[in-house]
Amino acid sequence: MTRIDLSALDHISGSISIVGSMNADYTVTTERLPQPGETLNGGPLQILPGGKSGNQAAVAARIGANVTMFGAVGSDANGDFLLGRLQDAGVDTSHVRHVGGASGTTVITVDAKGENTIIYSAGSNAKVDMDYVNSQKETLLASSVLGLCLESPMETVTATAKMCHDAGIKVLLNDSPFTAELPEELIRYADVLLVNEHEMAQLLGIGEPEDGDWLGSDWGAIAASMHEFGFKEAIVTLGGDGAVVIDADGSTHHVEAATVDAKDTTGCGDAFMGTLLAGLSSGLSIRDSASLAVYVAGYAATNYGAQASYGTGEEIKRFFGAE
Repeated sequence: MTRIDLSALDHISGSISIVGSMNADYTVTTERLPQPGETLNGGPLQILPGGKSGNQAAVAARIGANVTMFGAVGSDANGDFLLGRLQDAGVDTSHVRHVGGASGTTVITVDAKGENTIIYSAGSNAKVDMDYVNSQKETLLASSVLGLCLESPMETVTATAKMCHDAGIKVLLNDSPFTAELPEELIRYADVLLVNEHEMAQLLGIGEPEDGDWLGSDWGAIAASMHEFGFKEAIVTLGGDGAVVIDADGSTHHVEAATVDAKDTTGCGDAFMGTLLAGLSSGLSIRDSASLAVYVAGYAATNYGAQASYGTGEEIKRFFGAE
């Protein structure tokens, strides 16, 4: 086996703020995904810790970053469950807000090929407002990188991006759950965008290749369109084809995917995002961070669940026979 250089995992130590969602994931496995109106038999129900922002926080902390989570959990049992699992991963949850009502939840179906469908219910995540974020400003601005996704109210995401960008903190935006109608302010204050190939096509109004071969696309033109849209740097994930990094100067760089036997892709995009945050906060370039992220996400695909599938730096290096 060719040994892979993942030595950057030994040097992850940066500080990250993540403002966003924590969810309890109600997960069932099936042989295949159901058609509309169809009932299928599934495996045992699992309740696993999730939420895009919580996942990103967990993976970044597991590989060595100093992560502070900002968000809200409800007064139900899931709230304590979610915070406990993040704490187990090494995330600082002392600034998370406690509100009445249900915590965020998702209902997930995973098929035999590792593909999934996900339904999201915001719950307490909808109560992550700017009054709360402003009350946490001093701690929030103590980090070097901010991670945002769109499972929190858009006005909170936008205002938080502005607050941190103006303070010199690098802002990474994961446009997920995807929306094509991003506020101009959010685009202006997000330093790096992370999307998958389908989201990128919708965002830029680009037709998808008939043969599904995104690697054969004109990435120079795509980079120009991304810059014209307003994002200086971006990363487009391509599933089994890895990812393409779009640099501020318009150049592009393809990062090959890690080859693994995937069991469950739930949370792999969040593993990629969390690794980007960890790498950039630790002084790695955007390209080197993406090159590391494909392996961290690939490792996650070999296990079930989101946070439950994430490994430590040592576990990931050992799995890939790394140096």
